[in-house]
Amino acid sequence: MTLETYWLALLGLLLAGYFVLGGYDYGVQMLHPLLGRSIGQEAQHTGRNTALDAMAPYFLGNEVWLVAFTGVMFGAFPHLEGTLLSGLYPLIVAILVGLVLGSAAIQLRGRAHTARGHRWCDVLIVFGGVLPALCWGLVLGLLLHGVPHRADGSFHITPGDVLTPFVLACGMTTTLLFAAHGAAFIALRSAPEPAARAAVMGANLLRAVGAAGSLALLLTLFGAGASMTNRVTSAVLGALFAASLAAAWQYLSRGHHGRAFAASSSATLLPVLLVGAGHYPYVLINSAGTGLTVHQAAADGATLKILTAFGVVVIPVILAYQTWSWWVFRGRTGRRHPSYF
Repeated sequence: MTLETYWLALLGLLLAGYFVLGGYDYGVQMLHPLLGRSIGQEAQHTGRNTALDAMAPYFLGNEVWLVAFTGVMFGAFPHLEGTLLSGLYPLIVAILVGLVLGSAAIQLRGRAHTARGHRWCDVLIVFGGVLPALCWGLVLGLLLHGVPHRADGSFHITPGDVLTPFVLACGMTTTLLFAAHGAAFIALRSAPEPAARAAVMGANLLRAVGAAGSLALLLTLFGAGASMTNRVTSAVLGALFAASLAAAWQYLSRGHHGRAFAASSSATLLPVLLVGAGHYPYVLINSAGTGLTVHQAAADGATLKILTAFGVVVIPVILAYQTWSWWVFRGRTGRRHPSYF
């Protein structure tokens, strides 16, 4: 394995880790107002806090994966960074806006002393989950389909590039997938009563994910969807995605919450692998199926060697931190850890 391939695999690992860990954050934010809809007002308020408490010990800590992904892209793939971030600028800004508003609302919700204040915080929390989840799906859809390259190799997206059936189907698939992943996480972490309601929500959402994903697949089969370089690899990853969704649905329906979360985590990271492995050796393609290769996007060999020494230290630290935090705050909320926000 060359250094370029090694760093591409590491880049994919970091983004996949963010999709898994940040994805359930977005899902919890989207679902938390729904957990107490059918019960009394006091219980409804408690149910909402229960949903947020499920992710509270890991809140904002999961964003370290996005920071690490951005740092690796800046250092190891400067030509990809310059092209990708500038071309996807509107969607990147929307993701950051959602992150900021959602994070602020979660932390300020406990300080709101009026019903109106709680409602505004709830709206911003949901908005801060939906907007990044949708925009990440749109980004994936654009990368799978191919971006509109200019003569100088750069690109700039327009509303017409985003508002296509395939890209919108990818955005809907990712939004629903993150919501289902968040439901599986709540089922794993919460007390039995909200966990049971979250499991029902998650199972229903997984059906919707399957429908949206099937639409994207049909568009691809009819030539209006993804432009894949490695079709066999893409087909295998697509089959694994469908199998992960089916397993997550089955485990949630049977009350096996730990297995359901593992299956939904697998489904959440597979779209990232589809973009990377399905397009290799390209890291960015246009609608014609050609584009920027790994070799063209990567930094020079000397830079990659220096970064490798750095990565050998930093990546294990990130993994150790995540493992430690999950171990310390293991168990369901309401038992060992009654409240955080």
